[in-house]
Amino acid sequence: MVDKAAPMKSAQVASLAEEALGDLKAINVVTMDVSELTDVMDYMVVASGSSSRHVKSLANNVSVELKKNGIHIIGIEGEKTGDWVLVDLGDVVVHVMMPDARDLYDLERLWTAHSSQRDSDSATSEELD
Repeated sequence: MVDKAAPMKSAQVASLAEEALGDLKAINVVTMDVSELTDVMDYMVVASGSSSRHVKSLANNVSVELKKNGIHIIGIEGEKTGDWVLVDLGDVVVHVMMPDARDLYDLERLWTAHSSQRDSDSATSEELD
């Protein structure tokens, strides 16, 4: 357990979320540092579950384990359907999805493509200088 008196850094929160997902055998957990892309969050954690019940259980475990470590849960969305549950931890957002939803929305590609585009734009503007 983490010292609740000291504020936890977003990387530590993301790590705790990964552990909570791993405890219940989440599939293909990916953590992305998106701090350079948005002011809304620092890390995005994406994972899949094998059924809607598994997705709900994974999201619930993230919530329970992080609360145990003194992390405030801002909100949880999507628990009723279980196709895609989002756990908002402030600087860290956890997406737990069914594989079909994950393939459809492809958040990893969306955020890495955006990052690559920004890198490409920066390189182009530097070449012009």
